[in-house]
Amino acid sequence: MLCFNYRMQKKFLDYLFSNKLTAILFLAFPIAMGIGTFLESFYSTTAAKIWIYNARWFELIMFLLMLNFFGNIIKYRLLKKDKWAVLLIHISLILIILGAFITRYFGYEGVMPIREGDQSNKIISEKTYLTVLVDGKVNGLIKRKKLINDVLFSEHTSNSLKWDQDFNKKKFTINYVNYIENAVEGLILDPKGDRFLKIVEASDGNRNEHFVKEGDVSSIKNILFTLNNPIEGAINIRSELGLYYIESPFSGTYTRMVDQYTGNFFEDDEQELEFRSLYSIPNFQFVIPDPPLRGNLGVIKSADEQSKKQDALFLSVTSEGETKDVTVFGGKGLVYDPINLKVGGLDFYISYGSIFLDLPFTVKLNDFVANKYPGTEKSYSSFESKVSVIDQSKSFDYNIYMNNILDYRGFRFFQASFDPDEKGTVLSVNHDLAGTTITYIGYILLYLSMCGIFFIGRTRFKTLSKSLSKLSKKKFTLFLFFSFLYTGNSQINHENSQNSKINFDSLIKVTAFPDDQANKFGSLVIQDLGGRMKPANTFSSELLRKVSKRDVFNGLSSDQVLLSITNNPSLWYNVPIIYLKRGNDSIRRIAGINEKDKYAPLVSFFDSQGNYKISKQLEDAYRTQTPNQFQKDFIELDRRVNLLYSALEGKVLRIFPVPNDSSNKWVSFPEIDQENFIGTDSLYVKNVLPLYFQALRLGKINGDFSQSDDLIESLKGFQKKHGSQVLPSISKINAEIQYNKYDIFKKLFSYYLYSGLLLFIVLIFQIFKKNKYLNYLKNILIGTIVFLFSLHTFGLFFRAFISGHAPWSDAYESMIYVSWATLFFGLVFGRKSSLTISATTFVSSMILMIAHWNWMDPSIANLQPVLDSYWLMIHVAVIVGSYGPFTISMILGIVSLILMLLANKRNKEILGVNIKELVLINEMSMTIGLVMLTIGNFLGGMWANESWGRYWGWDPKETWALISIMVYAFVLHMRLIPGLKSNFAFTVASILSFGSIIMTYFGVNFYLAGLHSYAKDDQEISVIFIGISLSLIMILSLLAYPKYRNYLKNNR
Repeated sequence: MLCFNYRMQKKFLDYLFSNKLTAILFLAFPIAMGIGTFLESFYSTTAAKIWIYNARWFELIMFLLMLNFFGNIIKYRLLKKDKWAVLLIHISLILIILGAFITRYFGYEGVMPIREGDQSNKIISEKTYLTVLVDGKVNGLIKRKKLINDVLFSEHTSNSLKWDQDFNKKKFTINYVNYIENAVEGLILDPKGDRFLKIVEASDGNRNEHFVKEGDVSSIKNILFTLNNPIEGAINIRSELGLYYIESPFSGTYTRMVDQYTGNFFEDDEQELEFRSLYSIPNFQFVIPDPPLRGNLGVIKSADEQSKKQDALFLSVTSEGETKDVTVFGGKGLVYDPINLKVGGLDFYISYGSIFLDLPFTVKLNDFVANKYPGTEKSYSSFESKVSVIDQSKSFDYNIYMNNILDYRGFRFFQASFDPDEKGTVLSVNHDLAGTTITYIGYILLYLSMCGIFFIGRTRFKTLSKSLSKLSKKKFTLFLFFSFLYTGNSQINHENSQNSKINFDSLIKVTAFPDDQANKFGSLVIQDLGGRMKPANTFSSELLRKVSKRDVFNGLSSDQVLLSITNNPSLWYNVPIIYLKRGNDSIRRIAGINEKDKYAPLVSFFDSQGNYKISKQLEDAYRTQTPNQFQKDFIELDRRVNLLYSALEGKVLRIFPVPNDSSNKWVSFPEIDQENFIGTDSLYVKNVLPLYFQALRLGKINGDFSQSDDLIESLKGFQKKHGSQVLPSISKINAEIQYNKYDIFKKLFSYYLYSGLLLFIVLIFQIFKKNKYLNYLKNILIGTIVFLFSLHTFGLFFRAFISGHAPWSDAYESMIYVSWATLFFGLVFGRKSSLTISATTFVSSMILMIAHWNWMDPSIANLQPVLDSYWLMIHVAVIVGSYGPFTISMILGIVSLILMLLANKRNKEILGVNIKELVLINEMSMTIGLVMLTIGNFLGGMWANESWGRYWGWDPKETWALISIMVYAFVLHMRLIPGLKSNFAFTVASILSFGSIIMTYFGVNFYLAGLHSYAKDDQEISVIFIGISLSLIMILSLLAYPKYRNYLKNNR
């Protein structure tokens, strides 16, 4: 029996520490997380937590992973000195998982809202609790029993709760009945019910509905309302013969919403009630939308899904054979008074939602400071809370702002939000010293071990590097022909239809000003709506590229176009400059232009009464959550129309700084009268532009532009005098103008494409005929690619200098950075394989092409406060940079499959060497990518912890990054699993695994809701595209496998 138990224990431990279980866990964990991200998007975050993230089975997977990592340390004897890098990887992962468990069960967090001048020692818990206080008599004395537990409910899940308790041997039971999210008290229509009058008010900034029962008196914000029960001092509503009348103790006004008619009503003067009208009395406004309806008051789901307020929990309480139902309102961040009910001789006080947690010290808010970008009202550059910490032992002052936390006695305070009036702050508070410390130790060990696998001891990466060096010495240079077919219209046709607009073209050219004068105008600094200071040339470039999809218009530069628009806007209403996308003839029919025209004038989208012709289509398009391509075309057109109209209106050119303005506001010429310009400043701003254009017109006649030059210089002087605090340096202005002029990233796309394809062709010719001239040409092309890469690098630095932040802070910047990283690693591995250089150059060109599609905006913008962090700069640089090596692995996998497909008896040895070389480079590239992604992802956790107090929150972006780590870790460990260690399996897996990177970058940004979403409704990567891609990969794999099995079969 003992022998049998020993064998069973050994068998269990062998399986627990086996590669098979490792593989199962490495697949189950990311699959579960991936499902969780979609559940969160389709249902809610709470539902995803209940089903996945907080489920016991999910925690069991993590616990088994921790045990498996521990077992592998013993199994593979990782305690040896030459294996310390691999040992540290396993130890770090164990510590990270252990830290997560400690955080989950022992840490807590919440928020602390404080108004200026107030102090507090309480935080509102992040978790929600069900609290029940039971009062009853024990020996004649009132005693209380307290029951409290954290709970998580969702209307999308099967919730359960049952508490069987007793009070002084008197048993009672509390059962879960139902749960409604975003619930309000509303009217449930019933023809047999009482009559209720609905009154709507928004005194707290939110829509609030109240119901006045016929015959009752209701108090709404301390104002009494009655229905058919008039009393003195109340707003009395009464009905008679189908008509309704209102009598108010206050005088006021009302505005009918249907026609905006405004009338008056007077104190104690009854008059007919106007439904759907805004009634205004001192300090209060209300609307009575409809006549009274019959029904019963109950809990219903709020119609306003945008502003979630409270949830409703339905419970039943049973005691001594008596059962009563109770509805408790509450939710995350809400602390309500308990609901009282008496059941079976016991008094129950029940509440649901967050609770107050006490701090061992007090925090006082002395001042809250919100800094805005110049000239804006709600575009915040930073905000901070100036607080005092008051403790028994000591007191001190501290400033809390984004990425600058207060850490005191194990509590960490972060700047989370603030009140709309900027007189109060909301601090996020976290208490998790043990969990954070253990997790950070795990992170540090992980970083050290990840660096160590490249250089120290016996590691897989060093083995691959040696194998590649040996293979290169005996390798025959051979690449078989395969074609890259590039189709698509990447360059916009610059021709325009020439019918009926030729007179306007002539007028434009005749009235246009010289290019050098336009360039001087383009160097003027303007303030955009987001508060960013930039040269007018930047706006003119964006205007022309976005409106017409061109860099020049009829031979005129963007600055000449802007100068002409500012000088004579009425002319440009009739100029066909708005680009129309091909394929949507409905737009052309609505505009009344030829179906073959590529451009339309602004005037064609308005009828003779000035009505917007496409307003109906836009209303439908903006109303739907997922617009189709037809509706997207109208949305894109509307953006172009509005951009052109804003230029014609002139309000975009905010070139005049308002003297002594606290927010450094700048205004345009049409907005001058709205600001307080006085004295000579007022005289100057009202006359300088008319005088400037008069001087320009005079200069065209006599060729003397000295007067206009002087006026431009005086404008720059005015900007420097009154706007020096926000005025960019001359070097930065000139740099941005040059950046706009050369548009290097858009041009690099075609340069990379041509040089990469030419290099492919040269390498193919070298297979059949070795020639020194072909070798020279190959070296020239590689040198060209290196030169283009240098331009790419210079362009990134240039953009960083102009914007003032790292060039990977939005979707467009991250794409051009991914393109750079892809080619960087291609050049690194290209020292041993020229094919890698040509393939990665081609991939880089494709990434740049995608970056310049319509749904990415290349404009430079101000940085959000939370993104202004050194942690972010490192995190994004590393994690996005990892996409480069993964892209190389994917493209090398495709090339390997193509070579396998072309294998036969005659060339199997030559192809075998080449395929083995590609597999080695593939695995090395994947290893580098995995190291970078792992370090980058956990650096992101450290950034999140330093920014808002939580290093992990199951945000879809961080979750999918972790999924990608698990997927690629599985692919790299396939060599340890029988049946999966062939080069073919690895090659196919290297292609399919890239789907997790696509999902991490594109899918999260454009499909799932979360902190990293760029444009959830603008889904460019469709399910059809994904299906076609997977089908092509599977077809290629199925065709290649028989050839691999017959001629090339080998293992890693």
